[in-house]
Amino acid sequence: MTTQTTLSPSTPSSASTSVDLMALPGLGRFLRWRHARTTLQVPLTLIALLMVLDGLQGPQRASGNLATVLAWVHYRGLIILALLVAGNLFCLACPFMLPRNLLRRFLRPTWVWPRRLRHKGMGILLLVLLLFAYELFDLWATPWWTAWLVVAYFVILLLVDGLFRGAPFCKYLCPIGQFNFVASLVSPLEVRARDPQVCADCRTKDCIRGRGKQRGCELGLFQARKVGNMDCTFCLDCVHACPYDNVGILPRLPASELWSGLWRSGIGRFSRRPDLAALAAVFTFGALLNAFGMVSPIYTVEAWLGNLLGTRSEAPVLGLLFIIALVVEPVLLLGLAGGLARRWAGLRGGLLPLMTRYAYALVPLGFGIWLAHYSFHFLTGFWTFLPALHGLWARLGGASVGLPSQGANFGLPYPGPLIPMDWLFPLELGFIVLGWVGSLLVAYRLAAQDAPQRTWQAFLPWAGLLLLLLLAALWLMGQPMEMRGTPMMG
Repeated sequence: MTTQTTLSPSTPSSASTSVDLMALPGLGRFLRWRHARTTLQVPLTLIALLMVLDGLQGPQRASGNLATVLAWVHYRGLIILALLVAGNLFCLACPFMLPRNLLRRFLRPTWVWPRRLRHKGMGILLLVLLLFAYELFDLWATPWWTAWLVVAYFVILLLVDGLFRGAPFCKYLCPIGQFNFVASLVSPLEVRARDPQVCADCRTKDCIRGRGKQRGCELGLFQARKVGNMDCTFCLDCVHACPYDNVGILPRLPASELWSGLWRSGIGRFSRRPDLAALAAVFTFGALLNAFGMVSPIYTVEAWLGNLLGTRSEAPVLGLLFIIALVVEPVLLLGLAGGLARRWAGLRGGLLPLMTRYAYALVPLGFGIWLAHYSFHFLTGFWTFLPALHGLWARLGGASVGLPSQGANFGLPYPGPLIPMDWLFPLELGFIVLGWVGSLLVAYRLAAQDAPQRTWQAFLPWAGLLLLLLLAALWLMGQPMEMRGTPMMG
């Protein structure tokens, strides 16, 4: 006969000896404050509104408008760096959620998200469409379209979460969120229970159900069975709802969940989620495609495809390029590697489950490519916000309070890159190679689980695929890149 442990809401768990951000003086107290997330969202919402204002009414020049500068230089750079050093901090401070939460004070959604749509299919499609629109409409150079993209985000989120309970937009639709979910798989921190036994003894399950006016996890992640960062927005609702102070922000081995076969709350098993595997593949091959769009060989490829299709229109050419890069190429390469692994290691089971299982090994390399690409723009174009901000200030009448209305950067010269230009390429190489090593580690761990006696035979085909992708990434980063949206543009 076992004895039921009685817990007091005022007695936090001390079972974990890991460094916990929620236990740090100052920071922990702030994050436990029930208005912490709102405090982070307010400034980002104001910035988003300034981007819309400048994008619609300001100069339609990429480096002189806050919409393009902040969206395509600063936001992308900061989000990937935050994912590298901490986790999904953007979703924590997401500006789109502030009006949504205000709306729910007056309008309670009653519909339930359809069961047949509870997968990442629509999120993958929207992520691909976002990448496609970025190239087709030159969003990096078009403040007007960028501003309307921000407006569309607000409208769609309010519409979806105004009708459906929970957070279906975040979990199933948001293309930025899907990108963050995959990237956060290699982040060093996660929101998780400090002591699993406390969760096992808990009978109220407030972290998922909510407590009083405090809601529980709207993405369906039950702390007792939560594994890793997939679908976690770092909203900390579970922290506020737990009566035992048993949820923290704790360190973990980056990418370790990619080879875990554990069943996880709200997700199931990675090996049985081909939609998540497809998201991982789009994330990685999309990184290569997005970088390819910035180097001169793309014009040769587009011209060849245009002649093949007999058209001068960019849309069908880009469409074919996206189908090749994000559908045909991943399927062929993953299928070839999977087929060789089955033959050489004698693996049993179908080819699709094998492709699904090993697609997650692509994620660290994909993250390294995105990191190299976005950090390039961020480090070379960081100070571009100064002339754009100055221009907006002047149009809003900044000179009337004694601040300069003429001259770049509030009268200051353009400071240039954050680091010496000679450091950029070695830094990019380091990011990509580090991601490649992480992918090799994941693939090897999966092969060791599947074929303990023939691990190398199961591993080598995937190592060959990863080497091919590494060489493609290194070739891309070695090409001269367009300085999109910065004063350094030609």
